[in-house]
Amino acid sequence: MSDLPLDIRAIMEVLPHRHPFLLVDRVLELEVGERILGIKNVTINEPFFPGHFPGQPVMPGVLIIEAMAQLAGVLALAAAGRAPDASSIFYLAGVDKARFKRPVTPGDQLVMEAKLLVTKRTLTKFSCRAEVDGQLACEAEIMCVEARA
Repeated sequence: MSDLPLDIRAIMEVLPHRHPFLLVDRVLELEVGERILGIKNVTINEPFFPGHFPGQPVMPGVLIIEAMAQLAGVLALAAAGRAPDASSIFYLAGVDKARFKRPVTPGDQLVMEAKLLVTKRTLTKFSCRAEVDGQLACEAEIMCVEARA
């Protein structure tokens, strides 16, 4: 992986997601095998805002979870000590203890952190949280599984 911070081009080298589903804009900190800190800049141009909710746009909670899972995926690859390849992909395998504490709206910067809790074979579990302006927006334990082709 490149030097920090990782910009969108470097993130796209690691994650298979593309617009409009790439939900990590920058990686600020990375402690391999420990934790990662990244951001998602939430703009009014997001494709989900016209329908969620018209007149009072709110980022869907499932997409906040997905953004944290994508960030955790970057950490998982770094912890595995290898670059992504066409023969494997990380899937979201589970979400536990998810709590939403405040809405995320256009103009917010979602600051996300994922901490590696445990790795067992192809399953990796993370403790994740997302904040806006220092206020907790969401927290969850997220599990990802690596599938090989």
